[in-house]
Order: sequence, then C-alpha cells, then structure tokens
Amino acid sequence: MGGRGVLLTSNLPQLQNLIKRDPAAYKEEFLQQWNHYDSIRQIFQINPDEQAQHFRELVSFISQVAQCYPKETKDFPSHLSTLLLENYGTLMPDTRKTLVQNLVMLRNKDVITSIELLKSLFPLLPRTTSSNLRAFIRKTILSDIRTANLRTKNHKLNRAVQAMLFTMVERGMDAEVVGDKGKLRSAGPTSDKSANNGEEAMWAVILTKELWKKRIWTDAKPVSIVALGCFHPVMKVQSASIHFFLGSDDEKEDSDDEEDGGPDVRALHHRREVNKKRRGDDKKLQKQLNAAKKKKYNKHAPTTPNFPALQLLNDPQTFAEKLYDNLSRYDKRFSLEHKIIIMQLLSRVMGAHKLCVLSFYTYIVKYLAYHQLRVPSILVALAQSVHDLTPPDALTPVVQKLAAEFVHPGVGSEVIAAGINSIREVCRRQPWAMEEDLLGDLVEYRRSRDKAVTAAARGLLQLYREVNPGMLKRRERGKDASIGMSKGGQPLPFGHSADAAVDIEGLMLLEDHLQKLREEEMGDVDNDGKNDDAAAWEGWDVETDSDSESESEGWINVDSEGDDNVEVSDSEDEREPAPKPPGETEPETDPNPNRISTLATTKILTPADFALLNDLRIQAATKAIESGGGSKAKRKLATLEANKKAMQAGPSDGTFISENDILGPRKKAKADYAERIASIEKGREGREKYGSLKGKKNKESPSSSTNREKARNKPIMMILSSGAVRGKKKASLREKQQKLRAHIERAKKAYH
Repeated sequence: MGGRGVLLTSNLPQLQNLIKRDPAAYKEEFLQQWNHYDSIRQIFQINPDEQAQHFRELVSFISQVAQCYPKETKDFPSHLSTLLLENYGTLMPDTRKTLVQNLVMLRNKDVITSIELLKSLFPLLPRTTSSNLRAFIRKTILSDIRTANLRTKNHKLNRAVQAMLFTMVERGMDAEVVGDKGKLRSAGPTSDKSANNGEEAMWAVILTKELWKKRIWTDAKPVSIVALGCFHPVMKVQSASIHFFLGSDDEKEDSDDEEDGGPDVRALHHRREVNKKRRGDDKKLQKQLNAAKKKKYNKHAPTTPNFPALQLLNDPQTFAEKLYDNLSRYDKRFSLEHKIIIMQLLSRVMGAHKLCVLSFYTYIVKYLAYHQLRVPSILVALAQSVHDLTPPDALTPVVQKLAAEFVHPGVGSEVIAAGINSIREVCRRQPWAMEEDLLGDLVEYRRSRDKAVTAAARGLLQLYREVNPGMLKRRERGKDASIGMSKGGQPLPFGHSADAAVDIEGLMLLEDHLQKLREEEMGDVDNDGKNDDAAAWEGWDVETDSDSESESEGWINVDSEGDDNVEVSDSEDEREPAPKPPGETEPETDPNPNRISTLATTKILTPADFALLNDLRIQAATKAIESGGGSKAKRKLATLEANKKAMQAGPSDGTFISENDILGPRKKAKADYAERIASIEKGREGREKYGSLKGKKNKESPSSSTNREKARNKPIMMILSSGAVRGKKKASLREKQQKLRAHIERAKKAYH
C-alpha cells in the first residue's frame, strides 16, 4: 500500500485517471494531494517564483477532479480567483494562463456559475499585457454568454453582466475631458489606473458591441451602456461608442482580433506547395481562401447607420442635448474628425426622433465654408438634423449662409452643386426654410453649362413644384402644380397637420384580392356569407382575412347611396365583373366612390401586406395605362414604382443621406490612395515582373549573368582604371614571362 501511495504521489495524471473511475476508493490519496496543495499555496502567495511549476501541476490536477469531491474543494475556485485578482502583477505569465484556464474548466464542469467566472475574468481584461491571454479571456466571455442565451434568454445572467459592464464604464466618468489634440495631462480623481486611461470602459464597450453584433443582446440595456460611453472623458471610448451608433464599427482599438489582418493568400498557396501533402489540406486551404474573400468583401461594403440602436435610446432628447453640450464645451480640445462624428450622431438622433436642439444650427454655421476640411460630412450632418418639426426661423439663416458661401460665381461648379444639393436636402425636410427671392435665384442655375449644377437646380425646382409651387414664378410651376393651385390646393403652414386619414389609398384592391383568394379556396361563393360573418366575430383575433366586414359595410354603403343597387348585395356586384375585363381594377370604385374598406379595422396589416398592396396598385395603374389612361396614369405608375424602391431600400433610407447625395454627379472624382493602388495592381496582372532579363534568355534554367560576362561589357574607362589593368602595366619582365608561359601551357592542354 505504501508503494502504491508513493507511485500515485509522483504520477498525478495516473491518480487523476483512477479518481475519475472510482472517487471513493482514492479519496485518501486525493486528500493527501489537497493538503500538499494547501501548503504550497501559502508558500506561493509569499514567493510566487518558488515551486511555480509544481503548483501549476497541482492546480490542474485538482481542477480535473473537483467535481468528484465538491465538499472538499468548495473553496478552490475562490483560491484561484483571489490569486488572479490580488497577485496578478507578481504572477508569472504561465501561472496566470494556467489559473485562467482552470477557472474556465471549472465553469465547463459546472463547479462554478457563469456569474462567478465572469466576475473573475472582467477585471483581468484591462490588466493583462499578453495578447494571447486577452484573446482567450474575451473569447471565453462571449462564448459563455452566447451559450447561456442559446435557447432562451438568461435574464438573470444578462442583468448581472450588464450591471458589471455599466459599472466598468461609469467608474471613470468623473475624470477630466482632455480631448485628442494633446497628450494626457491629468490622471483624474480616481485611484484605479485602468479606469483613468479608459481601458476598463473600452473593454466594456467592445464586449457590448460584440454581443449586440451577434444578436445576443437586442434590448435597450446594451444601448444604454454604449450611450453612456459616448460621454466618457477618454477619447477612444467616446469614439468607439459613437461609431457603434453610426454603424461604422471602427475596430482600430481592438488589437486582439486575430482576424484583423486577414490571411495572406499568397502565403497560403506557398505553404501548400512547400509543406508535406496531406489528405485534408486542400479543403482547409479552400476554407481559408473563402474566409479571406468574404472578409475582403465585407471590408469594402458600405456602412449603414445602426437604426435599431438609435430607436432604443432612453430619453433621446436628453441624450442629444448632452451630445451638443460636449461638442460646444470642448470645442477647442476635440479634433475636427472627432467633432464631425459627434455632429453626425447628433444629427441622426435629431432626425430619427424629430428632436429640436436649436443651438446646433447656430454652432454649425461657422463650419459652412467651401474651403473647410471635410465639409461634405458637415453638410450631411446639417441636412440629417432637419425634419418637419424644426422651426423655419432657425433654418433660414443656415440656408442663407449656404447660398452665400457655396452658390456664387467665384467658386467652382462642384462647390455650387454641393451647395444647391445641401439646400435642397434641408428644404426637402422643412420647405418653409426657403425665401422666395432666394429660391428664384437658385432655380436660375438650371441653365448652367455644368451637368452637376443643372441637375442640382432642377432637383430644387422639382421639389418646390411638389411641396410649395406658390413660391415659384408662374412659368416655373409646371402643368400639374398650376392645375393644383387653380383648384385651391395650398401647402400646410408650419405647425399645421393634415386632416385625419379615413382610409388607406388602394386598400379596396387588397381586400378584393384576399376575398378572391378565400373564395377560390373554399369553392362555395354563394353560401359562405353568414357562416363567415359568425366565424369572423367568434375568432376575430385568429382569422384576420375576414371578408364579412366588407360585406356588412357594403350594405351600409348601399343604404347611404340610396339610388344604386338597392336590392342587390354590393359585394356580389364586385365579385362578378372582377375576372372579366383586364383593365377594370381602378374603374371598380367609380360606381361607389364613397365605399371605405374596413380591412384595416379587422386585420393587422404587416409589411408583406403593404408590399402586396403596392404591387396591386402598380398592376391597376399598368392596366389603366394600357386602356388609355393618359399622362396622369403614367405619373401615378412612376410614383408607385418609386415608392416600391423606397420600401425595398429600408426604413432609414429617407432619414439618412450620404456624401454622394450632397456632391451630386461628377465627371471623374479624384481617386484616393486605395483606388490608385488597386489600379496599379490591376495593370500588373498578366505580365512579368519588372527587371533585367540579361543572362536569362535562351537558358534551360533561368539564372543571372556571370562575372566574366559582366566584366566583358564594362565601359573602357572603368577597365583602364581597374587594378588588373594597372597591375599589367607595372608588371616586371619576369612576371610577364611567367604569365605567357602559363597561357601557352593552358592552350596546349585545351587541344589535347
């Protein structure tokens, strides 16, 4: 028995295997190793360098068998966590890695909970200097939270983790905002170094963004964490948080992502040719190439604003006011790039939630100059901040400033086009910001010889033909606007709202279409009215496509009409002529123009229903054109097709604009560095590399020329001044005789 104990003491992997098979039989040996671990741990806390290797082996052994003896090892996870958090700076790198890996192993064996593990790992992220360990901790945190929320949301874990992340961001909020124009001048009032330089808050923002990107957290709490980071005194935390809302996730700060550089395609092919050939290497190579191709495509894909996150902001008015307060208070400390991204976020919040921060328009006026750096981005921010509830009095000076700075003969055509396009985007959202005299001057630019200026001026003219033709001259209004004004149509003044909507235009088409589908399915058109009526009212929340409402409302419409079709059901009149002529979709409503569909009151219309409704209206307009509807039907079809494109573009397409909308069409834009490099590389395809081919022609194996060939082609002046020629001139008679004799001997040997 004593021999067995000595053998097991010296061979921990064997003892570990035996304990997993029969824990009760080897409990005494385990307790012996546990006592040994306890004594070494106390020594290790005093001197971490002493017996570090043996301590790591004991920790790994106990972690493997901890689930077999839960009572004896209940304090073991707290030992590891305390060592990591309190003595992290004095531990060796291998010891840190071992302790972290064993904590993760204990979590995988359900010895500790996810919250206990994350409480130990979160403080290590800003403290560790090892990129491998940092990447391992980050991957562990994300995978653990994702696994916990895989089937159902683990609200308890999510609340605990979000509270920890919120605390990490909030801890350094009291420090002084230094800005990004100079070096960090003050450490701030807190004593935690990681909180002062923003590492802790930075990691909280990075993890929150990752969890949002992977669709693990999709509620308002992670948005609140990142929103708090937008006001952090450290610039890199501020920038990362703002980029989250802008949708252009700038991961420059995240140096631990191993996929940042991406795989080198040439190196992969070279490694495949040089290394030993294996069966699965071709599949691995193809997988890596596909990943590299996908990453390259995603890298150049256009970024879109994070619209769901903007909608989930808590108290967006206060958020926007604090953003503007930061922007104006630290105007001298922030760089222009940082001020622009704050302007973009502020403008998008104002546009998405229809907020009024009137001081922003006073602030942005000083940047409205054609020689200002990054002025297209500033103009985009200005246009996005305007909406129909913005007071025109606050925008009129801005429009006048744009016209004075950008639209005059002293600047280039690109500047004029950008200025008119900016004014058009502002006035599209608030038409009353324009003055009548200024509008007349801007519209005159439609006769310009430059294509971009002409397009911009025509766009402004077309806009006011639609929204307020009374501000245009009579000859500039166009036919439709003149007819509308003669009928008494006037635009609504600022602050007035349109009458309440009674019906959705074209909804009768959708109702008839759904009714026809139901009739085809049921196969019994004559006897289904009363049964459908009773069934619809019994289970109205289940059966949403009921036609009973339309039938009952049809009787009411017949009574109100008084003269037409008194004795015949109105719904039967609609069923009979519908399949006959192809172009009667719109004229169907002519016999009863007061008929109002009740489908909206009996069915919750989904986006798919609205898409189907738009398609039905396009079909009806197409049939009307084919049956001789005229120009009015053509204009209606064009409007419906434009609406369909807008619906396919997404909900934020009308709210957010890009720099291309401001700059307009250009003849040939100046290529940036990336485009020039891409053009150079494209020109190199299909040709040999630059370099001399001397000595490589007509050879089986290409090689460079020899020294003898190079010496033969040297210039004569170089040869005359060489040491060999000067040595021949200075040679004695005896040396010349020896060289001649050697030459004769070599010649004789060459012939024999």
